[in-house]
Amino acid sequence: MPNTNRSGLKIKFLGANRQITGSCTLVEADGLSLIVDCGLFQEREFLSRNWGPFSFDPERVDFVLLTHAHLDHCGLLPKLVREGFRGRILATEVTRDLLPIVLEDSAHIQEEDAAYKKKRHAREGRKGPHPEVPLYTVRDARLVPPHVDGIAYRRPLSLSDRVEVVFHDAGHILGSAMIEIRLKDGERVKQLLFSGDVGQWDKPIVKDPAVFERLDTLVLESTYGGVNREDPGRRDDMLQELITRTVKAGGNVLIPTFALERAQEVLYTLSLLFAEQRLPDVPVYLDSPMAVEVTRVFENHVDSMDRQARALFRSGNHPFRFPALHLIGSTEESKSLNRLERPFVVLAGSGMCTGGRIKHHLQRNISRPESLVLFVGYQARGTLGRQILEGKSPVRIHGRNHPLRARVAQLHGFSAHAGAQDMMRWLRHIRNEPRVFLNHGEEDRAAELAAAIEREFGWPVQVSFYEEEIELNGGPAPRPAG
Repeated sequence: MPNTNRSGLKIKFLGANRQITGSCTLVEADGLSLIVDCGLFQEREFLSRNWGPFSFDPERVDFVLLTHAHLDHCGLLPKLVREGFRGRILATEVTRDLLPIVLEDSAHIQEEDAAYKKKRHAREGRKGPHPEVPLYTVRDARLVPPHVDGIAYRRPLSLSDRVEVVFHDAGHILGSAMIEIRLKDGERVKQLLFSGDVGQWDKPIVKDPAVFERLDTLVLESTYGGVNREDPGRRDDMLQELITRTVKAGGNVLIPTFALERAQEVLYTLSLLFAEQRLPDVPVYLDSPMAVEVTRVFENHVDSMDRQARALFRSGNHPFRFPALHLIGSTEESKSLNRLERPFVVLAGSGMCTGGRIKHHLQRNISRPESLVLFVGYQARGTLGRQILEGKSPVRIHGRNHPLRARVAQLHGFSAHAGAQDMMRWLRHIRNEPRVFLNHGEEDRAAELAAAIEREFGWPVQVSFYEEEIELNGGPAPRPAG
């Protein structure tokens, strides 16, 4: 996408458009080629995009601007580097430290899944829809960190004479950022903001999201659309009730958990519930070596946390540890959980059940009426988690069908995304009329948010299409006649 107008900006949407995962946007500004995020597609219907060629030449990309370390925003970086990217990846210091853990874990899963599929397909005498080789390897993942520079929040960084970038706290997960790209155009500065994933106010561990009074163009996530979540107090009561009921029935509680942020927040909440003696005597297993590593990174960045979390650390009351908690390391330890004869709670990845140890626990519990599958994060369309959440039976796990008899529940209050009320609260700080593009949301959810924005603010809003290319002039979009 050559930039023929040096005073302008061009963007091309290459992922998370009218769907959730695979966040990636190409930006051309002042002769620079920038990529905002380079995420993994996780919905079943879009998996082939992970394997196809990029819609741009990786060798010509100058910078990757990374909003945060979730796989749907960073998970294709090993492929990008392997295919020729030689520029710099700019991320916050926390994200820089999390990235090697996240990408190596993803690579391990890619390698394990490929080996398992190859073995299974050989046994069944068939070939699957995707190659029986990993999308990328641990070796590929280890080529990424040398390209990464840690960037402080709120400190402008010049990328050229006329382009600078500023990272602002998104309040989504520790280290997450909204990315502001500024283009100097004579006496004027054009502002393009990528919201990344916008967090909620008053969430534990993370700080509140930054707000803005003026923007020219806003690329805004729309994960929850017009949906609100339960308040944190109600969420904690529901978690207590669900665990207590399941333990009394003699079942296990399976919590598919993203190892980054979601695991730490659930542990934080469980520690408070145990401290208040609101839960029965039940062991809790964190069956995720990655989550253990992530927790250590969090402990090294206490100054990036909110005031309450900092106070807990300074008082010696570790918010992620409590007597009932057991950390699981090896695969053999993980398998041994299925031999336990008493109820337990297990947190394991992946959060959408697309891979990892949670699938093995599901295989053992999905057909047990006394057990509970408890979702604490968004389940994208086409994922195993979404199928279970929608009650589809049977579900296919590791090549075999299993009838869904376990109870299924979802707590939206643990989501790191802003719901409708929080999103509108965030937008009300903007005093001018920006041009708004919605991404990172399924089509109906994005349409709900677009309608709400147009209804309250009267701003022009477009729901982005995959591979749609837009030239920005810094002002609002033309309004349709009539």
